[in-house]
Amino acid sequence: MGKYFGTDGFRGEANKDLTFSHAVKIGRFIGWYYGKKVGKKCKIVIGKDTRRSSYMFESALSAGLTASGADVYLMHVTTTPSVSYITRTDDFDCGIMISASHNPYYDNGIKLINSCGEKMDEATILEIEAYLDGKCPEVPVAEKDEIGRTIDFSAGRNRYVGFLISLATRSYKHVKVGLDCSNGSAWQIAKNVFDALGAKTYVINAEPDGLNVNMNCGSTHIDVLQKFVVDNGLDVGFAYDGDADRCLAVSGDGKIIDGDLILYIGGCYMKENGSLSNNTVVTTIMSNFGLYKALDKAGINYEKTAVGDKYVYENMQQNGHKIGGEQSGHIIFSQYATTGDGILTSIKMMEVMIEKKQSLSKLSEAVEIYPQLLKNVRVKSKPDAQNDEDVKAAVESVAKALGNDGRILVRESGTEPVIRVMVEAKTDDICKKYVEQVVDVIVRKGHTI
Repeated sequence: MGKYFGTDGFRGEANKDLTFSHAVKIGRFIGWYYGKKVGKKCKIVIGKDTRRSSYMFESALSAGLTASGADVYLMHVTTTPSVSYITRTDDFDCGIMISASHNPYYDNGIKLINSCGEKMDEATILEIEAYLDGKCPEVPVAEKDEIGRTIDFSAGRNRYVGFLISLATRSYKHVKVGLDCSNGSAWQIAKNVFDALGAKTYVINAEPDGLNVNMNCGSTHIDVLQKFVVDNGLDVGFAYDGDADRCLAVSGDGKIIDGDLILYIGGCYMKENGSLSNNTVVTTIMSNFGLYKALDKAGINYEKTAVGDKYVYENMQQNGHKIGGEQSGHIIFSQYATTGDGILTSIKMMEVMIEKKQSLSKLSEAVEIYPQLLKNVRVKSKPDAQNDEDVKAAVESVAKALGNDGRILVRESGTEPVIRVMVEAKTDDICKKYVEQVVDVIVRKGHTI
């Protein structure tokens, strides 16, 4: 990770940590860099989520890009996976998504996507950061007919909707589906897809006002959809985050189907139909013990990566695996996408339900989830807190006490000034005891904000 860009782009509070000036400079560099790289006027596609500052950042990026000679194609409010899809299928030199994903409305982010629809490589990111810090010469401005222009590209979003619809193997007729769009990017796209496939679609949190994205809704507040599904007698529900690259589900009986359970359901189904390449599911180190035990029982192998769908995808690409993801709901089906895609994940879960004629609750019942407690601690310096000798000693003490009956994981957030302390054990009480034991040391040593 660089100075500005973490595992999922340059993210922070709008006009405080991430400013419009940053956006202009990023646009200036990218427009010049890709123009030089391709030897002609480059094409950049931009999408944004629904938060208020996304419009400001779209304008700032566009100004910088066109000043450097790039043509900018605006998809407007759309999902991160749609920008990834269009970038690779429509031969764009680069894609940009303006979103802070599951963060509150006052945060925002700039996610950079290469021409293959993948997250931007580290070498290019470091060049952009050097430019932001004034460590390389100012790039030239375009003049006369070399100045770029902005082009409405709503058609790209519509093509993405068509792509999603084409993935469905069966009609959704008579299936009652609830969608929590998190007042974010999926607010129009998801309903259009499910309506086109014949579902009886019930939608909540699809009235974005720029300030309510992720607010008590979506995949980070799954209890809202859980109640909605049960109260309305629905067959299934799907919840997305602000840019719709995550998906969590709720079965008709109210059971929450997190990313681990989605990986289990998808992995078993793919093994059964012969499409599970290398007989392997890719997870992160945050996946639950219960998932691994269930995969062992099903005769399915698994890989573990660092936290972040970026690392999951890198493993999948290098080894040819077809399904991977995170407990949080970033699920990648690499046959169809290069990034997590919440709506695509919904479609794949619908496929399993309809083909197997079973609920998601039934399909996931073999997984016995261990209690898990995660606490986020805001700190002054992530490295200082992580490397403190007393904190390390506390973590080692907990690991020894848990033995083979649980685990502790302490890691830095890739996008926030946060240390995450997670304990997994046989009971909630044990988890709470050991999480608090480590957090108390972090607080006592003065690392917290």
